[in-house]
Amino acid sequence: MHIYADYAATAPLRREALEAMTPWLTDGYGNASSIYRVAREAKRALEDARRSAAASLGVLPEEVYFTSGGTESDNWALKGALELGARQGDEPRERRRHLVTTAIEHPAILQTAQWLERQGMDLTILPVDEAGLVSPERAAAAVGGDTQLVSVMHANNEIGTIQPIEDIFRAVKAKNPQTLCHTDAVQSAGHIPVPWEGADLMSLSAHKMGGPKGIGALVVRRGVRLPAFMHGGGHERGRRSGTENVAGAAGFAAALATGAAEMEREAARLSALRDRLIAALLRIPYSRLTGHPVRRLPGSVSVVFECVEGESLVLGLDMNGVSASSGSACSSGSLDPSHVLLAIGLPHEIAHGSVRFTLGGDISETAVDRIADITARVVAERRAMSPVWDEKAQRPIPFGT
Repeated sequence: MHIYADYAATAPLRREALEAMTPWLTDGYGNASSIYRVAREAKRALEDARRSAAASLGVLPEEVYFTSGGTESDNWALKGALELGARQGDEPRERRRHLVTTAIEHPAILQTAQWLERQGMDLTILPVDEAGLVSPERAAAAVGGDTQLVSVMHANNEIGTIQPIEDIFRAVKAKNPQTLCHTDAVQSAGHIPVPWEGADLMSLSAHKMGGPKGIGALVVRRGVRLPAFMHGGGHERGRRSGTENVAGAAGFAAALATGAAEMEREAARLSALRDRLIAALLRIPYSRLTGHPVRRLPGSVSVVFECVEGESLVLGLDMNGVSASSGSACSSGSLDPSHVLLAIGLPHEIAHGSVRFTLGGDISETAVDRIADITARVVAERRAMSPVWDEKAQRPIPFGT
């Protein structure tokens, strides 16, 4: 039996999403921007999806702009907001060219922020504490008169920590009401409530919640005149050109609606399974939970094991029928450990030994117990091959306790 435990990477397509998409992948092939009947039908389906998504999120339909996914939404939010800020005022001193974000953001945010810095924007990267939390007071202290945007993710994709974004954005707005606030809610939307109050921009991605890949959204609060990100045919009310992905939008809306309907029950179920798995994994010597012990996503389990390489552990798990992921970036061609784990204070040699399990679907207690058993066995096998394990094993106090 294969156990899939990498829902933070992508979730299997929900049945509801597939059923919503199918008509627009077959007979409903019209271009939603044309005027004849099959096109008008596609246009109605697109707007129905927009209204449904807005209702699930508690926002206005006109605030929802469909994109190709979370990366595009993040890029648009940051680049558009900073372009908007740089336009304002006749004198440079009147322009808002300062961006504030955090050390544990997704690369779609951090690399875009660093690109903006190379274009002449000012960048402040906020530190986090050992649980991965951002201090609202520190966020507010970083804001000045020229701060155009503060971007803080709602929940971290690696360690599962949920940020107090309402408190953060309230503090930011108290310091400078003109500063825009953006949250990357890719990991949280459809799984836990996303506080929209105080935010001006919010990024979403369908495939993290059981929708199709290649579709997402940027929610833009009414009144925020974000510049167009893609130019061409004037689609998405002139702000995001490109032939509309009607089937994708329908699947996205269906996945989001299903997630919203099941949210309370699923969050309780997955939280119990998460805690069961954490308790079992922490019985392995020299292990440590990463991320906040309480303020974390319902299905998110992130653990580091000393004297084990995360990539080796993930491969060993896969050979034994468990799909998980490592916090290390080695799989993307870098030998550096995860920037998130370094940001919460883990030393390099320990951060390399991270593994992330993210639960979802119909995963059971039996499956969770099997994950724990297999992990303990694979960790023991990998440590038996480590030249430093014998020395580490003699320590009287296990790492992390």
